[in-house]
Amino acid sequence: MEFGFTIAAYVVAAVLFILSLGGLSGQESAKRAVWYGIVSMALAVFATLVGPGQGLWLLSLLLIAGGGTIGYVVAQRVQMTEMPQLVAAMHSLVGLAAVFVGFNAHIEMGNVLTMSHEAREGLEGFAALLAHKTPVELSILKVEVFLGIFIGAVTFTGSVVAYGKLAGKLGSTATKLPGGHMLNAGAAGLSLLCLIWYFNTGGFLPLALMTLAALFIGYHLIMGIGGADMPVVVSMLNSYSGWAAAAIGFSLGNDLLIVVGALVGSSGAILSYIMCKAMNRSFISVILGGFGGTTGPQMEVEGEQIAIDADGVATALDEADSVVIIPGYGMAVAQAQQNVAELTRRLRAKGKTVRFAIHPVAGRLPGHMNVLLAEAKVPYDIVMEMDEINDDFPDTDVAIVIGSNDIVNPAAQDDPNSPIAGMPVLECWKAKQVFVSKRGQGTGYSGIENPLFFKDNTRMFYGDAKASLDTLLTLIS
Repeated sequence: MEFGFTIAAYVVAAVLFILSLGGLSGQESAKRAVWYGIVSMALAVFATLVGPGQGLWLLSLLLIAGGGTIGYVVAQRVQMTEMPQLVAAMHSLVGLAAVFVGFNAHIEMGNVLTMSHEAREGLEGFAALLAHKTPVELSILKVEVFLGIFIGAVTFTGSVVAYGKLAGKLGSTATKLPGGHMLNAGAAGLSLLCLIWYFNTGGFLPLALMTLAALFIGYHLIMGIGGADMPVVVSMLNSYSGWAAAAIGFSLGNDLLIVVGALVGSSGAILSYIMCKAMNRSFISVILGGFGGTTGPQMEVEGEQIAIDADGVATALDEADSVVIIPGYGMAVAQAQQNVAELTRRLRAKGKTVRFAIHPVAGRLPGHMNVLLAEAKVPYDIVMEMDEINDDFPDTDVAIVIGSNDIVNPAAQDDPNSPIAGMPVLECWKAKQVFVSKRGQGTGYSGIENPLFFKDNTRMFYGDAKASLDTLLTLIS
């Protein structure tokens, strides 16, 4: 009865997870999709607690309460600008959990194999599952445990490094140790030898050596990726965490964990592929951590950045008929999305056409800008993707860039030695006038100079984005 209820609950939870994932693909359905995910996770946890192998209720409830409290406190404190590093931190916990569960499965397997046949009959839960496996099934289990720990370890250290880069605690430039990719290849080769060793002996030493090698691979892969490519890295690590969960699901015989892990892993991989196409990157090179560096000296940028004040911007907007706003991470840092939304409302009230241009990798997390604009209640129908709006810039009177750099950088098209060479960008410089809201003249997170700021039709609206827009709003009634 308990087993039947658990299976039925897992099926319902899996369907809800699928509905949740599908709903997140649209802004209108995203809120409902989040609730699907919450309900499905609660159902999955409950079904697991009352299912086969139930026990340790007090400890389980204490751990759930503790984890829930920590999650609530973190969610209350984390600003929207810190969401990318929070996501990276969550991925690291998934990877670490996979490592711990994998080692526990290894220990349980060793204990069960040393028991007598009579002792095995009284086992429950995962131990009972192990006791009834054939030698062939146990061999397959070893591979599953090994892969779960390997992917989890890579995900853990990779996510920790990604968190450090996104939070500014580590440098954003691509960094490799002497030996570069050969070190990664050597660690991968050692892991493969350890798999053969572990498959034949089932010993702890090959598992431990592989874990150390995988921890290094995760660290060195992500350290070798530049700041401009971090949105792809976050998506890629999301995929890794899903595959780690799926591998552990196979080890534990947990169907729901397999399904959910496969959903997360495949969706993360698909998103990474889409983002790689958007950035004109090779998907294989992303997986191997071989991107983010320059190929030669970059072109020198000539000219000077010409500043403009709020009065000049207000005058240009008053005379314009069409306006395109391009948000970036700088808008998130300044928490200026509400000001941007208010500017949009006022301009539209004057009969002007206002739209938003969103690059696939704007911000430091896929969908980062869409979430911010939705939070500020910007109408969904005026938020356009890059492919939908790029051809309209020549007919646009004013383009306003708020805290963006790489996604509006013409060097991607003009400089073959630029770190972002070949990456599709928003061609806002083709608009009649371009205003760039920026704190100062620095190159920003990725460290890449932007020729857009020096073009004849570009004016720099210096200052904190929120403060600058506050001033601008006083001039636009």
